[in-house]
Amino acid sequence: MRVTAIIPARYASTRFPGKPLVDILGKPMIQWVYQRTIESSRVDRVVVATDDERIFAAVRAFGGEVQMTSPDHPTGTDRLAEVAQRIDTDIVVNVQGDEPLIDPRMIDLAVAPLVEDAAIPMGTLMTPIGSVEEFLNPNVVKVVVDAKGFALYFSRAPIPHPRDHAQNLSEYFSQLKAYKHIGLYVYRKGFLLDYPKMPSTPLENSEKLEQLRALEQGYRIRVVPTDLVSQGVDTPADLELVRALLGAADQG
Repeated sequence: MRVTAIIPARYASTRFPGKPLVDILGKPMIQWVYQRTIESSRVDRVVVATDDERIFAAVRAFGGEVQMTSPDHPTGTDRLAEVAQRIDTDIVVNVQGDEPLIDPRMIDLAVAPLVEDAAIPMGTLMTPIGSVEEFLNPNVVKVVVDAKGFALYFSRAPIPHPRDHAQNLSEYFSQLKAYKHIGLYVYRKGFLLDYPKMPSTPLENSEKLEQLRALEQGYRIRVVPTDLVSQGVDTPADLELVRALLGAADQG
């Protein structure tokens, strides 16, 4: 079972332009992501997918594999599919290019169900939510799963809703099994190639969560629980936190 990790990397980010190339302890962020991804025991190949010559050159400079893609893709999944079309692989892992602290074991966990069960088209991860503030934050995507670990729904709303404890949520929260979705995706190649061709769906458009398209179209998504977490870089403040964390790790 051949597994390829593809890292979509755009230069023209609305909130943080040039983010993949920002310096972290002497290396561009995309290099940190690449090197951590290649440490996964399940991954055979790592490819950066970009539409920018500067990112392309940076990846080549540190010896990574990189492919140019169309600049017109509306989503990272479309960019992923373009590269996957050209690669001989069975499973594709979508690793976000702004996760320089990603733990390779997270990739291993997400890939395992698709390797073990050929009927699963797509997989991802979830981790326990640690606070009421996080539970109520619409920027934190929540997920609920069935008894076999397949997603029932993803939402920005606080789910599951504790009907009998809404008024004393702070006291009850430790008993509530609430999970945050981790945006690491694994696809069977054929499913990934079909995914961008599927029409967008009402729940996807309402929540602005692309993974809901798969559920609305009747596909199952295996969601693996983990206590492993990462620190993404969405803002310059996140970047400073990552630099501090990596600097402390180097000194330790």
